Formats: sequence, C-alpha cells, structure tokens
Amino acid sequence: MGPLAGLKVVELAGLGAAPFCAMLLADLGADIVRIDRSDARGKGSRFDILNRGRRSVALDLKTPDAIATTLRLVEQAEILLEGFRPGVMERLGIGPDDCFKVNRRLIYGRMTGWGQRGPLAHTAGHDINYISIAGTLHAIGGKDAKPVPPLNLVGDYAGAMLMAFGLVAAVLEARASGIGQVVDGAMLDAASLSMNRFLGLHAEGKWRLERGSNYLDGGAHFYDTYTCADAKHVAVGPIEPQFYRQLLDRLGITLDPATQLDAATWPGQKSILAEAFAKRTRDEWVAEFAGTDACVTPILDLAEAPSHPHNAARGTFAERGGVTQAAPAPRFSRTTAELDLPPPRVGEHDDDALARWGFSEAELADLHRSGAFGRR
Repeated sequence: MGPLAGLKVVELAGLGAAPFCAMLLADLGADIVRIDRSDARGKGSRFDILNRGRRSVALDLKTPDAIATTLRLVEQAEILLEGFRPGVMERLGIGPDDCFKVNRRLIYGRMTGWGQRGPLAHTAGHDINYISIAGTLHAIGGKDAKPVPPLNLVGDYAGAMLMAFGLVAAVLEARASGIGQVVDGAMLDAASLSMNRFLGLHAEGKWRLERGSNYLDGGAHFYDTYTCADAKHVAVGPIEPQFYRQLLDRLGITLDPATQLDAATWPGQKSILAEAFAKRTRDEWVAEFAGTDACVTPILDLAEAPSHPHNAARGTFAERGGVTQAAPAPRFSRTTAELDLPPPRVGEHDDDALARWGFSEAELADLHRSGAFGRR
C-alpha cells in the first residue's frame, strides 16, 4: 500500500524526529525494520503512535553478530535512518563508510538537532534549543511577554518532514546514478528554513523584531485568537479585505476597512473585537460564521478535534487499537496510504522481520544462540 511500497528501510531506534520521519515513510508504504536496543525488549505500547507501521528487531549492537546482522539488512535497503550524535554509529561499526562497503547505493540519513558539523554538533539539545538559535523562538509569543515554545513542532517534527523529503529525493537520485550518499538532516536547518518568509520581510523593513507587533504574530486584530462568553476561543484570520468585511458584518461592528493594515489602529480595534466576541459562546459564533469566508474557526482541544465535521468527513483522524491518531497524509488518488502495523513492542518481530528479509531458520537459530538478540 502507498506510493513507497517496495522501499526498504533500516531504522535505528531513537527519539523524537527520527521516529516521526520513519513513521511518515511507513505510512506511505515503506517496509521498515526498526532495530531497537535489546535491553529494552518488551517495552512499547499501542500509545507509541510514532512507532506505527514498522517491525521491531531487538539487537545487542555490542556483539559482532548483531552488527553483522545489521549490515546484512543494510545490503538490501535503500535507506538507513539514525538519530544519534555524530560519531556514535561509527564507533558501533555501522557508520556511513561501513555501510557503503556493503551497499554503495544506500542513502544514509542522519537526523540530529544541530547537524553533523559545527561547534554545537556534539552537544545535547532539544527542539527549544534548536529553534532558539534559528531566530524562530524569538518571534513566537505575546507582546511584552517572553517567547513561548510552540510544543516541539518546529524543530523536531518539521525537521523530520524535511528529512523525509531529503531521503526520498536522494533515493530518486541514487536510482539514476547508482551511488548513494549521506543526508545530513538538522532540526536547526528546518527551523531556519521555515523562517525564510519572515527573513525576507524583515530585510524589506516590513517585519518588526518586537513580538506581537506584526500581522501574523498576533499583533493585528484580524489575525488573532479571541475569548468567547464560555471561556472557549475562536481563531480569526481574514487577511484579505473582502474576507475582513465579512468579519465586520457578522460581528455587527463598524470599523473603517481602509485602516485594516494600519498598525497604529490595531490595539484599539483588537479591543473592539474582543468585546464583541465575549458576548456569545464559541459554538454560537461558529454557527454565526458558518458558510462565510470570514475565516473564523473554533479552537478545538485534542479531544474535540477528531469530531469536527470537516475532519470526520475527510478522515483526518483514524482509530487503531483504541487510540485516536492522525491518518496518513498526504492523500494519493491511486496508491492509497493506509494505517498498517500498530506500534510494536521492542523485539516483537525478531524472527519474522529477519525472515522477511531473507534470513533462514538456521541463521536465526544461530543468532539466538550467539546472543545477538541480547539473550541466549
């Protein structure tokens, strides 16, 4: 199933961005063997959504047979994906040079926060750190307030999407050239790349460095969130003049549309909109704006979102094993991507996964005896 059916991937289990990247590939049909640590055997649950779609093999990578097993999988794969600090894979004996010796067409994906080079490459960090030096975190937060971390969406998960794009691009090139390469995927790069529009606006003198003073960061009255009578909220975003007029009409307030983009008027206009939205509940406003182009939508929590009529009609969310989760995306008209395997427990597919990749029963028995699986 999916447009990546037939693509073989070896994933070295990690945290955050790398599992999300592997999930994206698996969702679109890639056949992924996830190599987990043998001392974590039995861990994992149906709630580990980022691990869906893969088979788990638990190996003790401190043993020669486990390394040999990994390299045998690499021989058959088009992609290896890992998320360790620079140098870790080399010390294990499965770094890029080791893998290229057995498969010169391999795409070796390295998913890290800081990237493979630079003064911070070997230091610890998390999403909040990567986006802080990209200029991204500074731009997020209320006026006269400290910066607010946007969950770990901009570094970790945007970084994972960028890596998935890079891996598929590199596979296409390798299929033509016959030569693989290393893809250096840094969450820092994803965070900085996503700021290009604002870097351009700032260079043009159209973006202020002060948070909450621009039209897309909550500074404008027509691009912000508002509290309703029931303490729930709506999102308001009619940037275009014709949509903005619909907002004013439905709210029943009189503002001069000609001043919409005049930043000096925004604080006063924001107070007027806040007063108007506070008169009705969130769902009453949703009904009021239904069928309009005023760009007003309810702010839903995680429990509410799957039941929204549009999400339900589109199948934005799916249920698997009693766990509601986002369905595979994007949508394809012919090679449909669907939920496949549930999140595995570590080591759940030791024999099955390796057998699918060509290991014989005798070879599997030898691996069990040698301790490659972390147990004799």
